[in-house]
Amino acid sequence: MRSVISKRILPALGPRTRTARVLLAIAVAGLTTASCDVHGVSGVGSLSAIVVSPNPQNLVVNTSQQFTAVGTDFDGKVVGITPVWSVVSGGGTITPSGMFTAGGTTGTFTATIKATSGTVSGTATVVVTIGPLASITVTPNPSTLGTGATQQYVAVGKDAGGNIVQFTPTWSVVAGGGAISATGVFTAGTVIGTYTNTVQATSGGIAGNATVTVVAGALATIVVTPNPVTLNSGVTQQFTASGRDANGNTIAITSAWAVVNGGGTIDATTGLFTAGATAGTYTNTIRATSGAITGFATVTVTAPAPTLATITVTPNPASVPVNGAQQFAAVGRDANGNVFPITPVWAVINGGGTINAGTGAFTAGGTTGSFTNTVQATSGTITGTATVNVTAGAPTLATITITPNPANLQPTATQQFVAVGRDGNGNVFAITPVWSVVNGGGTIDAVTGLFTAGATTGTFLNTIRATSGAVSGFATVVIANVAPSLATITVTPNPVSVLVNGTQQFTATGRDGNGNIFPIVPVWTVTNGGGTINAGSGLFTAGAVAGTFTNTVRATSGLIFGTATVTVTAAAPLPIVNLGSAAANGIMAGTAVTCVSLGIINANVSISPGNTITGFPPCVITGVQNLANAVAAQAQIDLTAAYNVLAGLPCPPANFIVANLGGTTKPAGVYCSATSIGITGTLTLDGGGDPNASFVFQAGTGLTTAGNIVLINGAQAKNVFFQIGSSATLGTASQIQGNILALTSITLVDNANLNGRALARNGAVSLGTNNVITLP
Repeated sequence: MRSVISKRILPALGPRTRTARVLLAIAVAGLTTASCDVHGVSGVGSLSAIVVSPNPQNLVVNTSQQFTAVGTDFDGKVVGITPVWSVVSGGGTITPSGMFTAGGTTGTFTATIKATSGTVSGTATVVVTIGPLASITVTPNPSTLGTGATQQYVAVGKDAGGNIVQFTPTWSVVAGGGAISATGVFTAGTVIGTYTNTVQATSGGIAGNATVTVVAGALATIVVTPNPVTLNSGVTQQFTASGRDANGNTIAITSAWAVVNGGGTIDATTGLFTAGATAGTYTNTIRATSGAITGFATVTVTAPAPTLATITVTPNPASVPVNGAQQFAAVGRDANGNVFPITPVWAVINGGGTINAGTGAFTAGGTTGSFTNTVQATSGTITGTATVNVTAGAPTLATITITPNPANLQPTATQQFVAVGRDGNGNVFAITPVWSVVNGGGTIDAVTGLFTAGATTGTFLNTIRATSGAVSGFATVVIANVAPSLATITVTPNPVSVLVNGTQQFTATGRDGNGNIFPIVPVWTVTNGGGTINAGSGLFTAGAVAGTFTNTVRATSGLIFGTATVTVTAAAPLPIVNLGSAAANGIMAGTAVTCVSLGIINANVSISPGNTITGFPPCVITGVQNLANAVAAQAQIDLTAAYNVLAGLPCPPANFIVANLGGTTKPAGVYCSATSIGITGTLTLDGGGDPNASFVFQAGTGLTTAGNIVLINGAQAKNVFFQIGSSATLGTASQIQGNILALTSITLVDNANLNGRALARNGAVSLGTNNVITLP
């Protein structure tokens, strides 16, 4: 080898580098075998080193870099290799082709990329740095806060590898529940609920969210109900306590009960109160406590409940023809003469006929005579009686009244006429009239009474004739070319009390100059505040401010409008009597409901136990008909209970009715008559500024009207009640406001309108022409 180096390599190196060259050659000769050309031109030697590039390399987490490996011999000449790639110090992964992908962990990974060929290898260093923001996590999530409470939220950003990325979030609330500051301090709102992903932190296009559940805040008030309450001595009352936070949200509480100002005793756990023996008003005596919060209620204790002392049966005496019928009524009273509610058992004890034990409907027998004290009504140990005179002759027809009279029609128009017969005492007498036209003006169906006007205009006096036997009735027809036009619009109910934020459905009835119903499609507006109204439907929504808003609801058709006053109240009025399921009905009857024409019932109609309803159409019911079904039966049960409550209300002696009520003004209170109540003219009911003022009229027998009821100073039709021991008749064109609860029957004569309810327990409800009933 030395010979070879001397002779072949060293001469070629020249004088200056020869020594170094010799040393290199000797070193190489000691390590490997080289092939040398005698002329000094060398070939490629064996692999000596591998260079990996790039080196070092900076990469963001989860990004990739292609690495290359170049092999060289000892002379630095490139040697072709196929390296085996590996990662030896972490930082990521590499493919067999040298494609490296950085991992999620940041740091400097020295000599981690390794390329190997045989026993020779080369390395490269990788520096893995944090990537761009990829996700935001908001904490705490979820969180539960009381109303008005605050919570500091924190947003943590991370890159795709999960490394924390520093950023400044923009905070917002995207689904309600409260508000948040620029620093992430959230303040819960006043409405409880779960607000999913509502807290949001954003940066660029990246967002993170958190869910907030807002619960009721700390207990602020306790409301005790009922409050106030009036109880007889010894009577029990269950009180309840409702907890609320400062925003009015309900909070479940377990309250401790106590009586603090006398009046009785109460169970400390259940809240069941027992009135004491001493009458009086005990202000804020019922106390419910939870923690440091208390609520109170006032109790008025009245004297022990009165007992039944007498029963009065009416009519007494009664004249009934052989095999004829008579409805009897019984009114109970205590020792002070106040009406006492009873459900009498009826019997006939001295002959003369038979009677329905439950209803008091008497049927005369075939024997004439006077049967003294034969009809008996019993409740407990107290009885009342009435005498019956059974007569041979039946009542006869005395008069026939035709409606409408006069009738205003255009040429060729039609009009349905109605004939009502009455006997000499003014009682309705069933007839089947024969119709005719006697003074011209048109033609009429002899059976139905449907009149068709002729083409000739004019006034035809007493031209419509209805005949039954020898008795006739007449009506005048006026035929004119002028079409009827809208003259008035009546908005109901008016006035009305509505809770803050509550709703009330209003209706509008148009009438022409003759008082006939005129079809309209009103536009609804609110003109004096108090709330808002749907312009098409008339559904009013009260605002948040309590007060009386005079003539604020307006219904307009063309140039004509009508108005109604709304009183917005902060608390629900306490009704003097609960009508229960009967409240949804404009009409209730025990046997039948009839309507002649052009009647409108803006409510439900229920009949039980009977199921007869006639005249619908042409008359209209906007609600539901319940005929002899379970709904109607329950409504009759609730009606009976309400009737008995009204009949049992004490009537002060000063409020005994001794004359016709027309032309008088009455404040709130209970008024009573042992016989019939008459209203001829205008009865004015003065609420005294109290929208909850109640008016109760107790009649031992009947109610007859030939006038109107006007409500002033906050009085409302829903708080007016007529408890009638027999039957009620609303005369022609009467405008009545209130609820009529009659033992037997109710009749609305032509053009009589009722802003209230016609509720008959045992008999029928009969409507004539142009009657409108609207719930108050």
